[in-house]
Amino acid sequence: MRSHTADYDVVVVGGGLSGVAAAIAAARLDRRVALINNRPVLGGNSSSEVRVWVCGATAHGNQRWARENGIIGELYLENQYRNPDGNPIHWDDVVLDAVRAEPNISLYLNTDVRDVVATGPEGARRIESVTGWTMGAETETRFVAPVFLDCTGDGLVGHLAGARARLGKESRGEFDEDWAPEEAERTFLGSTLLFYTKDVGHPVRFVAPASAKSILETPIPSSRIIRSGDSGAHYWWIEWGGELDIVHDNERIRDELRSVILGIWDHIKNSGEFDAENLDLEWIGNVPGKREYRRLVGDYTLHQRDVIEQTRFDDGVAFGGWSIDLHPKEGMYATGAGAVQRFSNGVFEIPFRSLYSADVENLLMAGRDISATHIAFGAARVMATCAAMGEAAGTAASLGLARRTTPRGLYENHREELRQLLLRQDAPLIGVVDADPANLALSARVSASGVRAGLGPSDIAVARPHPLTEDVGVVVPVHPCLDGFEVRVAAEQDVDLAVEVWSTGLAQNVVPERLEHAVTVAVAAGDARWVHAPVRWEPETPANAVIVVRAQTGVTLFVTDELPPGVLTLVHTSDAEDQNVQVSLDELLVQWPTKPLRGRSVQFRVPTASEALAPERAVGGYQRPFGGPNLWASAPLTEAEAWLRLDWDRPVVAREIVLVFDDDPDIELNTLHHHRDPHLVMPSLVDTYRVEIQVAGSEEWTEVATVADNRRRRRSHPLPPGMGAIDAARVVVTATHGAPEARIVAFRVQE
Repeated sequence: MRSHTADYDVVVVGGGLSGVAAAIAAARLDRRVALINNRPVLGGNSSSEVRVWVCGATAHGNQRWARENGIIGELYLENQYRNPDGNPIHWDDVVLDAVRAEPNISLYLNTDVRDVVATGPEGARRIESVTGWTMGAETETRFVAPVFLDCTGDGLVGHLAGARARLGKESRGEFDEDWAPEEAERTFLGSTLLFYTKDVGHPVRFVAPASAKSILETPIPSSRIIRSGDSGAHYWWIEWGGELDIVHDNERIRDELRSVILGIWDHIKNSGEFDAENLDLEWIGNVPGKREYRRLVGDYTLHQRDVIEQTRFDDGVAFGGWSIDLHPKEGMYATGAGAVQRFSNGVFEIPFRSLYSADVENLLMAGRDISATHIAFGAARVMATCAAMGEAAGTAASLGLARRTTPRGLYENHREELRQLLLRQDAPLIGVVDADPANLALSARVSASGVRAGLGPSDIAVARPHPLTEDVGVVVPVHPCLDGFEVRVAAEQDVDLAVEVWSTGLAQNVVPERLEHAVTVAVAAGDARWVHAPVRWEPETPANAVIVVRAQTGVTLFVTDELPPGVLTLVHTSDAEDQNVQVSLDELLVQWPTKPLRGRSVQFRVPTASEALAPERAVGGYQRPFGGPNLWASAPLTEAEAWLRLDWDRPVVAREIVLVFDDDPDIELNTLHHHRDPHLVMPSLVDTYRVEIQVAGSEEWTEVATVADNRRRRRSHPLPPGMGAIDAARVVVTATHGAPEARIVAFRVQE
């Protein structure tokens, strides 16, 4: 046996996606990071050991423009390219490669942290070290650092350090949560095992082992949907342990879950009710995927109203969009729905104060153990959201070291600096406008080769008829005003067509919340033609509008597969997908889904000139859809190459040029075998481009970088040392991966 001590700037305990993102974020800011994981693979519940698909703010396509960017966004895009069939083994390597690409990360796999040394009085503790045992290597390592991150999911490091934690459900009155029980109770969301099946092409029998449970003696056949073609995370409802201690009873929970899987498979294979003759079991998990245990107490506790009412925080550092998703404590043995869900009308913020311990001054946390009530945790617990929190916590750890302060001190004195740093790194956060004093682009004049003409689809787009049997909403950016809306329709008889303009409430929302203007348009019987609706709206600041065309018998709209930037199509209809889930229908998000016409646009025109896609939108913006698309869209690349240019009145000295391209955050990507997109690379991404500068006093363009086959959203190009001051910079785009125009979200020049 060997023992040694290792010193780092940052120690991250837990190698799930929150820990991975935290470690990468800190390492990219030049911190020496130890990433410690007690399993042989990274990814936590998303790894090949557990195989839960990575869900996040997109909420299986229910939220709009909600896919996370940042580090988890990089993993999504890389997995989409390398692993289009969603093989969990390949996903393991996508995550591992991302970690090993960072030279500042030392990775410790199979290393279980069992001991934490913390000093100081209760409520003001400080971690001095954590000690881990590496299985198979017979090595004990004492990790010393000024700051630690608990990304264990179970809050183990915080618990061993003396941090307060919440277990189970708070009472309804403690945080005024109407979904909470009247009295507090120590019950949890249960754990899950999954299984994979395979069609082997010939009959195969199944002889149930003695451990298989007869599910006919349980409520499962009558209360859950069982299909022979489903496998993996389709069986998320195989869940148990909510009335036990999720951690201390882990082995008992695993055995019960495995016995039920074998019983379900016996039922599928041998009951005669399913077409399963050629199906065989390919894999059963043996590591329970935990949903819930300790939630460490921070300076702020996220609660139900923060999610549903979408509270704005001055320290918001990440966002979520998953529903408040609560499961019965009986799990798979419950006779009611396997889950009840309630959505916010758009993405919600997560404050930095929920990501550090109120009791341990040098402890941050990210993932399932953040400071939240059981109800709010139900929305924040999914893995892409955990990764977003991890990136925020890792970035905060680095900034805290630079400012020689604690996480609490960072909140009190440097929270806006933290948010600007996150935006500079293109981390997933909303409602933060670029005001980085180190971004020289903010003082430059912005110009471009051209701008996309109009907000609607092009005249050459192929359109198909869409009967107006349900209300349709067309989401368009309004900047500065809307003065008229034209839509292509056909009518079987003379009708009056109702057209309305609705505002969306919060800037991140895309639902018709408040009626701003309504008109009725007389439409004569006849074939397809353009109809003008004289609707008008001028918001105080740039905003999205939902233009609702009310259902009308005998009227047909026309839809195209060309979806312009900043445009979405909603349909007023019910969209219940999973019969195992009970979804609250009170929210506008659920009443107006995008799924029926996702990726398609109604043929429409907006006669008003718009600034929504102007070149200025790529400088000093939000870097995400927020009251508009917040990007520059060029004229069609078939006309000429597109360029975006910055000019300064006085020469500036720059260190790097950072570009952020549009990766279409409305497209849901998934790590495994659910909700796949057919494109290996997002069509909206820029493919080929070059970066050029004009050295001070010169009229010639000097090439800094040429990139082909780009597959990333954020690209950084350091300027050569000794280049001196520059007068201008530009990016020239010659090709995309499919979009007709170049789209640039941010053009930053950092000093």
